[in-house]
Amino acid sequence: MIKRTLFFGNPAYLSTKNEQIVISYPDKEQETKTVAIEDIGVIVLENQQITITNGLLEKLINNNVALINCDQYHLPIGLLMPLSGHTEQSERFKYQINASVPLKKNLWQQTISAKIMNQAGLLKEKGIACRKMELWAKEVTSGDALNHESRAAVFYWQNLIPLENFTRGQKGMPPNNLLNYGYAILRAITARAIVSSGMLPTLGIFHRNKYNAYCLADDIMEPYRPYVDLIVCHIMETEDSYDELTIEIKKQLLGITTIDVFIDGKNSPLMVAMSRTTHSLHECFEGTARKILYPIYV
Repeated sequence: MIKRTLFFGNPAYLSTKNEQIVISYPDKEQETKTVAIEDIGVIVLENQQITITNGLLEKLINNNVALINCDQYHLPIGLLMPLSGHTEQSERFKYQINASVPLKKNLWQQTISAKIMNQAGLLKEKGIACRKMELWAKEVTSGDALNHESRAAVFYWQNLIPLENFTRGQKGMPPNNLLNYGYAILRAITARAIVSSGMLPTLGIFHRNKYNAYCLADDIMEPYRPYVDLIVCHIMETEDSYDELTIEIKKQLLGITTIDVFIDGKNSPLMVAMSRTTHSLHECFEGTARKILYPIYV
């Protein structure tokens, strides 16, 4: 079932009744709305004048809803996740914690190979020659010891974004603002799926910054990034200006949750595919599988 993404950019009072989220507005002329909590996958709270009840928070957490809150600049800064996301969580934690270094290096090799192939797929869709990317994807070694990810990234951004002096970075020129927002949403989707699969989003297979609470999410989202890039390219081609993150642009970026991806031989909404990816990752930790299931950009 495709889960809904709710975005709140205006003042609102959020409560719950009969397993529904009840949305009320300060303007009494606006009609109160309700949405079934079981249908929700992601909620983005952007406005500083949003009030939410603890009863609703409890139900959202129990239904594994990724609740993202934004700062005064309207950028995502926090993610509320359940402490317990799976009935076998303790056992799955042990498998993850005890994963060997060779296994993690192999998983990272698979991840970077899939990422580069998907980047190449997007370039090819844009009519850009990318034979080098396809070769690099096949040459990734254990742990990406030769750093093919970085080499591919330079080629990828130089060819994907047709802007002079563009460099991918958190504080760089637009469309970095669009990429940052889209990746923040993708990160939340990934963390949600990891917790749902009974694993810790903090313990990564490659990322290991001690100040990062979402190292594993940052690992697993890598092959999914080109789908955010696809939306950003569409915004650049269709919007007169994208220097500012307007409500309309944010709505397009939030569409990442339901965009179709090709995984395991069939199309699937990205949020559903992400759950399949994290489940396959657990099986690798458990020792019942050797391959992470990632989407293929076609």
